[in-house]
Amino acid sequence: MYPLRRNRRLRNNEVIRNLVQENTVTPNDFLVPLFVVEGKGIKEEISSMPGYYRYSLDVLDKEVRALWNLGLRSVLVFVKVSDSLKDNKGTEALNPNGLMQRSIKTIKTACPDMLVMTDVALDPFSVYGHDGIVKDGQILNDETNKVLAEMSISHAQAGANFVAPSDMMDGRILRIREALDSLGFVNTGIMSYSAKYASSYYGPFRDALDSAPVDLIDVPKDKKTYQMDPANRIEALRETEMDIAEGADIVMVKPGLCYLDIVREIKNNVRVPIAVYQVSGEYAMLKAAVEKGWLDHDAVMMEQIIAIKRAGADIIASYFAKDVVRLLNG
Repeated sequence: MYPLRRNRRLRNNEVIRNLVQENTVTPNDFLVPLFVVEGKGIKEEISSMPGYYRYSLDVLDKEVRALWNLGLRSVLVFVKVSDSLKDNKGTEALNPNGLMQRSIKTIKTACPDMLVMTDVALDPFSVYGHDGIVKDGQILNDETNKVLAEMSISHAQAGANFVAPSDMMDGRILRIREALDSLGFVNTGIMSYSAKYASSYYGPFRDALDSAPVDLIDVPKDKKTYQMDPANRIEALRETEMDIAEGADIVMVKPGLCYLDIVREIKNNVRVPIAVYQVSGEYAMLKAAVEKGWLDHDAVMMEQIIAIKRAGADIIASYFAKDVVRLLNG
């Protein structure tokens, strides 16, 4: 029998396509990464991330207001600190007048209702570029967790709405939740980097913060002992379920495009919001291809974003957020 059902009827024109579209993208989907540096009047382009910048606090104020006016309501804050402030224990991360703490206050002063999430990890503050304390060629898990909990308290005291531990130490979510609750920060949320892979896509980000692992004897040359093996799928679900049990409010998969099967696996098995980080390497590759004239920037950008949404992401941390929203706003 000749087909009675013709699926093309639902693709016949733009109106019907929009009417039956299964996934849509709005400004509310995005978490905007922000890089902050010391100084004044600084808007410094990151060489490996064309069109993306580090901001001093005075310029950060203006950028946050611009984001708000575009309809972007959530930011994820990272800081680049001076080498002179780095050590093996993340001491500067606990400074109540440190750059992260002042960044939080600057954002909240500029836009009190902006949702502020903060990176919680030692690598921007580590002389070794690692997410944990280094000793005898090892990353110390439990000792690191103590510092991460103290960092989280400091961020909450400065006004952060959520802390976002990106370190992949075992048990750190429980330690952070207990620490926050013990001081009355019961409404400060935790977005856990639950399935963070030891990816080769992070290079431009490490340029942005000068946070790559150093090449020294008795220092691990990479982060593979704590970040996940890209070959593993079930492990991601196990990591995520453990973080939820320890108190994570939101879980994250990082990177994005190469790990959309992981996003769907987690989406099918948990009942908390899922964030996806479309990382610096993904951003840089598209920018480079566009510069060569090989790809249509906006078309490919939107195809990538909708793919992340379709896979199950509730939140997308993306360096394309402003570009997408400007396109959506016409």
